[in-house]
Amino acid sequence: MRSDAWLAGDDEVALNHRAALRQAGTGRPLIGIACTASDLNRCDRGLTELAEAVRAGVLSAGGLPLAFPVMSLSEDLMAPTAMMYRNLLAIEVEETIRSQPMDGIVALGNCDKTVPAYLMALASADIPALLVTGGFRVPVTFRGERLGSGTSLWRYDDERRAGRLGDADWARLETCLGQGLGACNTMGTASTMAIMAETLGMMLPGSAVAATGDPRLKASAEAAGRRIVAMAAAGNRPSAVLTEAGFGNAIAALAAIGGSTNAIIHLCAVAGRRAIRLPLRRFADASAAVPVIADISPVGAGLMPDLAAAGGVPALLAEIAPHLDLAVPSAAGPPLGDLLAGARRQGGAIRPIDTPVTSEPTFTVVHGNLAPDGAVIKTAAASPALLRHRGRAIVFHSYTEMRDRIDDPALDVTPDSVLVLAGCGPVGAAMPEWGMIPIPRKLLDQGVTDMLRISDARMSGTSFGTVVLHVAPESAIGGPLARLRDGDVISLDATVGELTAEVGPAVLAAREPVLPPITDLRGWPLLHRQHVTQAPEGCDYDFLQARTPSEVRFAEPVIGRS
Repeated sequence: MRSDAWLAGDDEVALNHRAALRQAGTGRPLIGIACTASDLNRCDRGLTELAEAVRAGVLSAGGLPLAFPVMSLSEDLMAPTAMMYRNLLAIEVEETIRSQPMDGIVALGNCDKTVPAYLMALASADIPALLVTGGFRVPVTFRGERLGSGTSLWRYDDERRAGRLGDADWARLETCLGQGLGACNTMGTASTMAIMAETLGMMLPGSAVAATGDPRLKASAEAAGRRIVAMAAAGNRPSAVLTEAGFGNAIAALAAIGGSTNAIIHLCAVAGRRAIRLPLRRFADASAAVPVIADISPVGAGLMPDLAAAGGVPALLAEIAPHLDLAVPSAAGPPLGDLLAGARRQGGAIRPIDTPVTSEPTFTVVHGNLAPDGAVIKTAAASPALLRHRGRAIVFHSYTEMRDRIDDPALDVTPDSVLVLAGCGPVGAAMPEWGMIPIPRKLLDQGVTDMLRISDARMSGTSFGTVVLHVAPESAIGGPLARLRDGDVISLDATVGELTAEVGPAVLAAREPVLPPITDLRGWPLLHRQHVTQAPEGCDYDFLQARTPSEVRFAEPVIGRS
């Protein structure tokens, strides 16, 4: 056992370590239980009970549970964005593992950035590990319809700005959206990443899709506690499942669920910890091959309870089995193919593969003089008529400028205009979910519901519309968006993967780039800005990536007196 390096022996160091753990002996697996439960994070607030279930499972299997809190990344409240702190949580978890006598770990989290942060840390530390998530929020009803987290808010915000939703209904909407704990009940980033974790073999089969408070979550958490003890004894490590084949399965599943664009960034970051590169082309190719079969908002009509009723991840993976490597191991032990042998669709939220939700692929990747290193469109949530479009740009070089100008009656905008938000990438602003630029109010009044929008920012997995995201390189490091100006003609042809500004290269090069101001001169924001990579590399820090297989090795500490 890894913990023997701390506990075995008869010297004063081992004695002190055993005493610190109340005379824990050797040979008994020491299992860390990391938990992000926090009153500041309603997605994760319900994890405390699940952590106790994990503890019970560890004890019943003969292990010693060692619980510890870690940073909670609240998508609702953290500013400027939880994305700035994803890598910090990954560092915290990895270094806690490195410095402590753990033989295995169960990591409990739920909100958007938490699962990818855990996966990044566990990919690097490579000790036996499982994830447990807290489930999705039970939907509430407003105006006779079930509210989809995020997605419904964006739609009603447009109604409000257009004068079609009054103060009383706006207040009622707030009350409704404030109900319940858990992650978004649409196919947002949290649900997407939980499905990715289960597909990758980092969660027990069937545990990623359930409502917060569902008794099956508690049972799954206890089962994870038992399973991790067996995994620690057998030496089952993340490196056995976080492989080229494993990531290929995850990318196929991402296409099938119409998942969040943020998952592209997160999967690239996790893979980078194992010295595996996931070019954007792989996501586009998978989307072209695997249709959207999960009928879940914002691409489809249903919500996450419908996916749970239809059989969850096992049923979905069984439907796309021809596109998967079924020999990869699962968190339960047997190969994926064995687990899927008895899985079947049980409802309409999982469509037959030959009757997809949409004919459009989940993602399209575009390149051109505005995105030399690529950009991403969630094609399945876009307006088909805008996927080939040409229009004059209206350029906002900061979020503040965009908010100040977007509803100005004097804004020279038409439905054919292309809205551009620059200065909001990983270096410029830590890459918040600002890419879904609001439709100008004067156009909302005309009934316009979508426009072509382009940004180096991200957008929520609950968002929709024709939005080109993750433009790389970003404007803050001199990317082409920094030299774009109002009136420049932009051409998008997603069918051939092209995004172009009809401006000569000499003209673009001669323009002075508009760079975001630097306001943080110390602390974490400074460290982030100095080391974060661009979107196609996963926005990890350069010193955390494994660029070659030799850099994957996890360095254990020298163990002596503290």
